[in-house]
Amino acid sequence: MYDFDTVFIGAGHASWHAATILLQAGKKVAFVEKDVVGGTCTNYGCNAKILLDTPFNYIDGLKRYKGIGISETPEVDWPALMAYKKKVISPLNQIMEGMFNNMHMPVIHGSGKLVDAHTVDADGKKITAEYIVLGTGERAMKQDIPGNEYIHDSRDFLSLETFPKRIAFIGGGIIAMEFASIAAQMGSETTVIEYTDRVLRMYPKKYTDRVVNKMKAAGVQFLMQHEAKEIRKTENGLTLSFADGSSIETDYILEATGRQANVENLGLENLGIASSRRGIKVDDHMRTSVPNIFASGDCVEKRVPKLTPTATFESNYIATQILGINPAPIQYPVIPNLVFTMPRISQVGVTIDAAEKTPDLYDIEVVEFGKRLLFEAKNQPDAEFTLIFDKERKLVGGAFYGEDAGICADIAALIINQKLTGLQLSQMIFTFPTESQAFLNLLVPLMLKKA
Repeated sequence: MYDFDTVFIGAGHASWHAATILLQAGKKVAFVEKDVVGGTCTNYGCNAKILLDTPFNYIDGLKRYKGIGISETPEVDWPALMAYKKKVISPLNQIMEGMFNNMHMPVIHGSGKLVDAHTVDADGKKITAEYIVLGTGERAMKQDIPGNEYIHDSRDFLSLETFPKRIAFIGGGIIAMEFASIAAQMGSETTVIEYTDRVLRMYPKKYTDRVVNKMKAAGVQFLMQHEAKEIRKTENGLTLSFADGSSIETDYILEATGRQANVENLGLENLGIASSRRGIKVDDHMRTSVPNIFASGDCVEKRVPKLTPTATFESNYIATQILGINPAPIQYPVIPNLVFTMPRISQVGVTIDAAEKTPDLYDIEVVEFGKRLLFEAKNQPDAEFTLIFDKERKLVGGAFYGEDAGICADIAALIINQKLTGLQLSQMIFTFPTESQAFLNLLVPLMLKKA
């Protein structure tokens, strides 16, 4: 007889969604958590990021109306905004833990380690379960260079008490570009350092170039093909040196060069469960090499984007596996992804690059949303969509540039996943005048173009 039906190592999105489903099905579940309940997204990531980002996005929007109804745009009081962030975000893990305890899903605090296929050691306390789910997430990587003790990560940035006058970002990915967008509006001397020849490589270059040019106009410096070699503390701040012999002076350095899976000290080797820095190896049912042990979320080695919604999707799927109600292997839908630069960039499904390489399979249509519907594009003339269709004129992919890029990518994901036709969409009515309705009005004629 086991202590629990299922024990989750980790209490973030990769775990608690499955736990609540199992609980509703009458199963006895528990969490082992060495940090705080809710995981990175809830406490140190997405939630804090969007809270801090929103005022800057509003101000960016107001600037587009300067001279046409808006005379002055406000400035962000960072300490006041950070105090609000702490008031809203800091209690979330305690609220969630209280809810879990009230639901009789206990949280056992400690570092979970596999002893055998049915036993977890939580700092000396042995817990047994029929099933075990690993949802340990990822952490930020840090370069092994002299002075790396002065490097900060995204978790540090999202808790900054005062904003630095000079800030440098090592890396040109999503986190760096999102935070650099905020830093630029704060008026900080901002530098983005990228090892390769471009930033945001996973997004269309024509849209990332627009974001970069806008940030450059705001004073952001981009150092491309630069490799950080050393950080030294000086009387005036920090000196960041590069492999080519050049250097910059700054006050704060944030590295965002990638993340690695939390797979160490889990006891995986005790059971022969394979893993690497990229994550734990699982089969097409999210099982490790030990059939009753699953893995979910960012700690899994996979090709699909490591996003909170992906972790939630996997968590829900694992619950159906444990309950024995879904024999099918996991089938990922198309997954929209969004970078919170100003303006936003999103994409979903077949990419522009893939479509351009196989013109016999796809047609590409560029829609100048801002120029055609300026008022619905919130006075953003360069807002634009690039839509990918198969030869039957069904939507199969898209990239979006503009404030409403996220909304459009979500609608596109729904259309793609449901394989909706232009005729079916033409029989739907959305609220007017809204971003979703504007997108639909521009999309439907293109889908019926050659039907």
